[in-house]
Amino acid sequence: MAGLEIVQVPQERYGAIFDDLARLRITVFRDYPYLYDGDLDYERGYLDRFLAAPGAVVIGAFDGSRLAGAATASPLGEHHDEFAAPFRERGMEVARLFYFGESVLEASYRGQGAGVRFFEEREQAARQAGFGETVFSAVVRPKDHSARPKGYQPLDNFWRNRGYERIKGMTTQFAWKDIGSTEETEKPMEYWHKYLI
Repeated sequence: MAGLEIVQVPQERYGAIFDDLARLRITVFRDYPYLYDGDLDYERGYLDRFLAAPGAVVIGAFDGSRLAGAATASPLGEHHDEFAAPFRERGMEVARLFYFGESVLEASYRGQGAGVRFFEEREQAARQAGFGETVFSAVVRPKDHSARPKGYQPLDNFWRNRGYERIKGMTTQFAWKDIGSTEETEKPMEYWHKYLI
């Protein structure tokens, strides 16, 4: 991770990185599999609500003073309710779950261990806050999707190597506008889970 310092960002510094984090989300999620046609105003609204939640955590990857990547997390019960609903419907105790939001990193820094650190730092934050389980969601695209890059490798093995397991049969739908689309469409999202030891 030459040139990167990965640290938990103090809450009083959230405002200083707010727009940079919004831009990172738009840039990274523009790539497959999300293909997200991002909007800065929407991102600001989403992040404002997310970062205001009690217990929200931001792990920043800094190249000097510049934010080159970030990962977020928060208690699921304090997150957007649409993320918690599938767990409630399944009878899972939302108050026990620490939800991992995005993990976004500029392309030039990938493959150097930052992704592993993002998981480690968020899991540490979850333990420190008294949580025993962590969860996250990921979009599911068809294997024959026209925008799938040649040689694309999904992150399933990376997540399994971190100790996560897909929650079988648990999916939900979230809508956003794909690149090249004129309106939002729903996409299936699956969920991954880990017991912290």
